[in-house]
Amino acid sequence: MSRAVEAPPLQLAPMTERDGQAICTWRYPEPYHLFKWPDWDDMVREEKEFADPELRRLQYLAVRNAADDSLVGYVQLFPMERTIRLGMGLRPDCCDRGWGAHLTRLVVQEASRRQPEAEIDLEVEQWNRRAIRAYEKAGFVVTDQYERRASHGIVRVNCMVWQGMA
Repeated sequence: MSRAVEAPPLQLAPMTERDGQAICTWRYPEPYHLFKWPDWDDMVREEKEFADPELRRLQYLAVRNAADDSLVGYVQLFPMERTIRLGMGLRPDCCDRGWGAHLTRLVVQEASRRQPEAEIDLEVEQWNRRAIRAYEKAGFVVTDQYERRASHGIVRVNCMVWQGMA
């Protein structure tokens, strides 16, 4: 059940190592429990994603509540040829509050600033209606469906492309 709460003023900031450590501790209720990062020490050992300082600097941003500077989420802007693929997550207690579309629009603005001519897309597992609704509200439409490997197995995903706001 959604607990819509007006989103606080959100801002994107460089992700710190401390932010990455915190994100690795986030655990979501079912069915979202699949979306978890490995233990920070394992990520560092494997130089995985935002545990790699250079990758963190180039692709990841922390999402902060501008009112109190608390970490409320993270985003990834993954550059591909002519496309920027978005990835994002909110802290578990910030989910299901109606903040997703607001965050997604903020991330689209940053992607457009970084690469103005690029297509902006994202992948979302087909069962995740909560995320799909947020992305649709932010101007994304499903353009493709396929299977791909995720950390929790082979999943069916929608590829959604930003079409702008109507």
